[in-house]
Amino acid sequence: MMRKRHQRIRTGQISLVFLVILTACASAVSADQVQPITSTASNQGQIDTVSPENPTVTVDQNEEIASTPTPDTRPLPDDWKNWPVIPVISNRAEEIAAAGRENGVNPKAFSKIGDCQNVSEAFMGLYDRQYFFLPEENKNFQETIDNFKGFFFRDSEAFGQGLNTAAALSPFHANQDVCLPNEGPVQCELRIVNPAYAFIRFERWYPDVTPPEEYEKYLRQVIDLVIENDTVPILMTKADDVEGGHKINGIIAKLAYEYDIPLFNWWKAAQALPNRGMDPERNDGFHIDPNYGWTGQTLNGLGTLDAVWKATRGY
Repeated sequence: MMRKRHQRIRTGQISLVFLVILTACASAVSADQVQPITSTASNQGQIDTVSPENPTVTVDQNEEIASTPTPDTRPLPDDWKNWPVIPVISNRAEEIAAAGRENGVNPKAFSKIGDCQNVSEAFMGLYDRQYFFLPEENKNFQETIDNFKGFFFRDSEAFGQGLNTAAALSPFHANQDVCLPNEGPVQCELRIVNPAYAFIRFERWYPDVTPPEEYEKYLRQVIDLVIENDTVPILMTKADDVEGGHKINGIIAKLAYEYDIPLFNWWKAAQALPNRGMDPERNDGFHIDPNYGWTGQTLNGLGTLDAVWKATRGY
């Protein structure tokens, strides 16, 4: 069993102009692709209350009263392309966060689990630098930046070039300098950092060798380990479709729905960017543009972390 931790969240619409100055490649980018959030729980329902305006109903005590289950109004996985960029926060995410608070997860830590697309220069690392500006309407993001300071530019033990869902669980791929003999990268990261939240994003698979079902099998195991640690998992879709038919994004959405956990729909945000966020110079259908793409996923990643944290932190 793994060690544990957690926190709270807020939903809402994000519309911000984001200026980034990167050391290697800099570009000012505006992004406003975050969808409005209208509910703080994906399975909320309306309940009528009894009041003078709504008088009580007399019921025969011998009559069995049938209960009506609360309808599940969440969008279905097959419609993942229309899911909001910033997730609606579910009761399940709040439950995991509450368990984390009880079991001592680090409320000021988050992890990035996955492949090279999570490298700090490309995904939120700049928030540990001084090369960004938050416009007046988004000054509330500063609280999130301050809370997780030191973890934006950190490359986790569950990050690596070409790391896939199976390798992330294998001790063979773990850092032998800091990981225990039987720990895979994910287990090692959770033990060392004990984060309240974890972004999970694996973009590569090898369909010529193994079917997408194998990707799903191992991604489930990664999610299970994160939840076992009382860490709130945040899944991410990917901007590319290198495998064809969006099979991987479909699986990611399916598991986000099944586990009822937050999903950052990076694919949707990328569609409004030049070249849909992909690198036009490499033009390999996989790598993200170091200018618009890196900035876009960084901006929306912060928005996601801000929403999930403020909705689940418990105060």
